[in-house]
Amino acid sequence: MFDSDRMSEELRTLKVDVTRLLSTAGEEMFDSSKDRAEALADQIRAALAELGETVNDEQEQLQGIIADRPITSLASAFALGVVVGFMLRRH
Repeated sequence: MFDSDRMSEELRTLKVDVTRLLSTAGEEMFDSSKDRAEALADQIRAALAELGETVNDEQEQLQGIIADRPITSLASAFALGVVVGFMLRRH
């Protein structure tokens, strides 16, 4: 009626099949995640490179403005320092 040896063998076979299936699925998910992470890293690198170029352009423009109007720039920096000083004193 009940063949325990056959049932045990089928359970072992099922265990092997499930282990193999999970291993394959895990590797595929890892590879997929790795590919997505690399694509995201490439996008971040491109955005940072673009940001660096923009900052360099803005820095050059700001240096030009300061060089053209040094007294105005100094007065603006002093006024900003006074405002920040008053704000920090209150807190």
